[in-house]
Amino acid sequence: MKILVCISNVPDTTTKITFNSNNTEFNTSGVQFILNPYDELALSRAIELTEGGKGSVTVVNVGLADTEPTIRKALAIGADDAIRINAAPANAYFVAQQIAKIAKEGQYELILTGRESIDYNGAQTGAMIAEIMDMPSISIIKKLTIEANTATVEREIEGGKEVITVDFPFLASVTEGVAEPKIPNMRGIMSARTKPLQVVEAIAVDTLSSISSFDLPAARSTVKLISTNESAKLIEALHSEAKVI
Repeated sequence: MKILVCISNVPDTTTKITFNSNNTEFNTSGVQFILNPYDELALSRAIELTEGGKGSVTVVNVGLADTEPTIRKALAIGADDAIRINAAPANAYFVAQQIAKIAKEGQYELILTGRESIDYNGAQTGAMIAEIMDMPSISIIKKLTIEANTATVEREIEGGKEVITVDFPFLASVTEGVAEPKIPNMRGIMSARTKPLQVVEAIAVDTLSSISSFDLPAARSTVKLISTNESAKLIEALHSEAKVI
């Protein structure tokens, strides 16, 4: 089985977010980037499914050369090879078009993505890839098992869970519970240096949307302390200032 895992390069969760170019671009200066945690779960499950010579795992990333340390980490975790599409990930549609082209050419039986990237939290790319490729797409799965030519996936729904069987090829986005993140060992780190990392140029894609500007959340107001014996003052503040009663 050939599995394609889509990975993204995202800021560490402790990063202080700032913008430049008149609030239209994320400021990457001094930012530590990591492998998107949800994509890491997808990669971990793909590796489990192919253990014992049952298939191969390829990771694909849309990004410039500075994303290669993240790609090498994915190789260290256990991916067999990697593809970097040499372009900045302008938006979800652009990324989906790039990955769909690679997926078509590679004839992968299963495409896995994380449920979303933790930077923009759009949760759009996976479904777009499936639509472009005209294949089934199942979102936010917590369990994935394979038997012969059929996969069984499980996802949470309101009030319970949903179990779906699907034939290959298909795409699924994963969330917590599908696998435990794998920690690269020394052997994996060393072998990642020599595993194939193919760089391909991006295809032209029409620009359907663009970012007007980003805004940071409003600064938190200071805490107002009210004495326990001033209940009337507390009620008035909750009513007129916090507007919660």
